Amino acid sequence: MRIEVSYTKGKVLQALRYHFISRTEIKVMMILVNVFALLAAGLYAFKLISPLPFLMSSVLWISMMVAFWIWLPLLIYSKSKTFKDQFVVLLEENHLFIETENGKKSFAWREFHAYFETPGFFHLYFDSKTFFLIPKDAFYEQDSLDKARALFRNNIGKSK
Repeated sequence: MRIEVSYTKGKVLQALRYHFISRTEIKVMMILVNVFALLAAGLYAFKLISPLPFLMSSVLWISMMVAFWIWLPLLIYSKSKTFKDQFVVLLEENHLFIETENGKKSFAWREFHAYFETPGFFHLYFDSKTFFLIPKDAFYEQDSLDKARALFRNNIGKSK
């Protein structure tokens, strides 16, 4: 199956947000910061602590959300040439091929350790931090999208 891939900045930023939010260590950190912020708000409301811990927890929460929602996705997007290129992806039974004007690269399905699907993309993971995004809007028909989904499920195996 042949698909032509190009990326839209807004959609890529959203896909990168999904990547960050899906990571276990970030989920744990967000839960801990939210519990700390709620605890500080509750203690401040009952006048058990001064405003400083409440202010610190609020600043920490806002900083974390800005980092994971805005700063990190923008940083990765701006550093990656892949998101600015247009190329062709060939999905075959045993391999994924990427063709650019500079050449062709082949990846056996066994090189991917996981995948997961978001509303706009398939995230194909080489390891826990390195991944390749395939936009769903590159598939012109629902049938080819379903075939790709089955190909990923059968060849990559486990979903994140």
